[in-house]
This record gives sequence, C-alpha cells and structure tokens, in this order.
Amino acid sequence: MFDDLPPDLDRLHTLRVWHVMWLQRIDAKIAALTKRQAEEECGRRNRPPQPEWIVELGIGDRRPPLQVHAGDCYIAGKRRRPVDRDEARRLLAAGLTSCGHCRPDSALGITELSSHPAALTAAAQPPVRVVHDRRGSRGQGASRPIDPWTESHVVRSASRS
Repeated sequence: MFDDLPPDLDRLHTLRVWHVMWLQRIDAKIAALTKRQAEEECGRRNRPPQPEWIVELGIGDRRPPLQVHAGDCYIAGKRRRPVDRDEARRLLAAGLTSCGHCRPDSALGITELSSHPAALTAAAQPPVRVVHDRRGSRGQGASRPIDPWTESHVVRSASRS
C-alpha cells in the first residue's frame, strides 16, 4: 500500500492543524463569495426599471434640458432625468435637439421637427471654413473665410525664409 503520510504522531497532528487552518480560510472565502452573489442578485431584482426616454440636463442653477435620448443610450451624460413618451415628444416638438446616435425622433415617429424655412436653408448650405494666413503684417496672421463653392480646397501657406 502506498502511504505518503509521516509515520510519527507529532507530524500527523501538525499536518491536521495546517489543513484545518486552510479549510477555515477556504470556508471563509466561500461564505464571503456566497454573500456577495446574494447581494448582487438582490440588487438586480430591486433595480428600478430603465426609463424609456431620458433628457440630458445642462449645467447651472436651472439646468436646462439639452438633448432627448432613448433610455438605453450610452452617449447621454450623467446629468439626466427620465421622461415619459409624451414629454419627450413635446420637448422635441418644442425644438430640443435629439441624440444623433439613438435617434429618439425617429423612434417617436417625429420626422419633420423644423417648420422654420430659415433653419432649413441654413442646414442646406455648406459650412464656411476659416483659414489662417501667415502672410499678415508684422508676422501676425490674418483670418479670412473661404467659400467652399468658389475657392480651391487646397490652401498654400507662405514659405519661410
């Protein structure tokens, strides 16, 4: 018979004490993990439901609303409050911007938000770029707008001497 335990009683008692200490450590770790898992499960069950729509709020005393988001949008900031479907539609119709990622205006069935013709024509125009020109007086640069329809998109800078 293969027996790898020591033959004397003192060493066997030492091994038994050592193993009891390890079993106590293992039992304590099992109890701590069981308690942690029970607390996590209780937290999952008691978590309030995720709102369907949220409004991202600004900074300041009055904290004005900034954007409307879907409840599960990851882009929404930390300053937010839940709103119901009717309030989200009302805020979007009043001119509040919608998130470009979760697109709550599409999900709410609002396709045309702007009835202002000036806003529609401004959105159709290309953005104006401002280019810094280094050839200004006394080494100071001058800024000038560039019309993307008429001028070249390549800007040549002044050569340094």
